[in-house]
Amino acid sequence: MTHDRDAKTYLLGASAISIVLSFIPFAGFLVYPFKLFVTFIHEGGHALATVGTMGDVERIAINPDTSGVTLSLGGIPIIISSAGYLTSTLFGAALLLICRNGARAKAALGLTAAFILAMTLVWVKGLFGLIVGVGLVAILILFAAASNPKVAHFFLSFLAVQCCLNALYDLKTLFLLSAITSQSSDAVNMQRLTFIPAIVWALLWLGLSIVVLWLTLKTYFRKAENSAVEI
Repeated sequence: MTHDRDAKTYLLGASAISIVLSFIPFAGFLVYPFKLFVTFIHEGGHALATVGTMGDVERIAINPDTSGVTLSLGGIPIIISSAGYLTSTLFGAALLLICRNGARAKAALGLTAAFILAMTLVWVKGLFGLIVGVGLVAILILFAAASNPKVAHFFLSFLAVQCCLNALYDLKTLFLLSAITSQSSDAVNMQRLTFIPAIVWALLWLGLSIVVLWLTLKTYFRKAENSAVEI
């Protein structure tokens, strides 16, 4: 029961800190690394979808404004274009579920570091992207190897919350951009491929992400209640 209480406390604490930071002027630099982390996950989703549909990834570029681009050849474009935002959401949801068990926190951070490192070495091009990739790996390994279990558990909880919040924020921005501009985006790519308006794809991805996160939180707290009853 103590582990369940810790997990809920860390999740609620990480959520509260994230909300407070969003209202503090000029506090964006504190969560800037987490936004870049989500960009890596987003572009990694495109890359994995490319490889998974028998395409080739030419390169991934990460930009200082937290945007990114994945250049690829072949594969199934509809799957590749849809993979970015949905991967960010699914990754955040997976981290939330892992946070239910603090004993898995260090392993989750280590595996995440391995994924970011593999992306950086194989696909990321450009000095900024390489520096960010190495920096993220170093931070993840630091918390996985050098921190005590409770600190690692809280950090994973904060990472999960940031991943989920940024995934939703990015989709909201995509929806607004799709409604008022024709700026290049995954939704615009889908419009070109399917002739379905970009705003429809943005709304669809946003809706799917909300459903995934709602189901994840429902599962998270249901497990906590069941554990409390069993004890």
